[in-house]
Amino acid sequence: MNITLEVGPQGRVVIPAAIRKLLGIETGATLLATVVDGKLVLETQEQLLKQFYSRFANARMRPDVAVVDELIAERRSEAAHE
Repeated sequence: MNITLEVGPQGRVVIPAAIRKLLGIETGATLLATVVDGKLVLETQEQLLKQFYSRFANARMRPDVAVVDELIAERRSEAAHE
């Protein structure tokens, strides 16, 4: 779905009703805006929670590995690539 949006006064953009309905975004919802590879990405809190839980789902199944140690190692790896 491609829809052209206009940036209004004060930098505001209106998300069309069809897109809000498709994504389940209701009035008053909080969105997180990030820039990924030069693109603006808007995510709902629900989407972020799903990503979080799926990311750490395997860690919960491996009691022999500390989640904190995995997270620290991952962050160090990401920092080394920056």
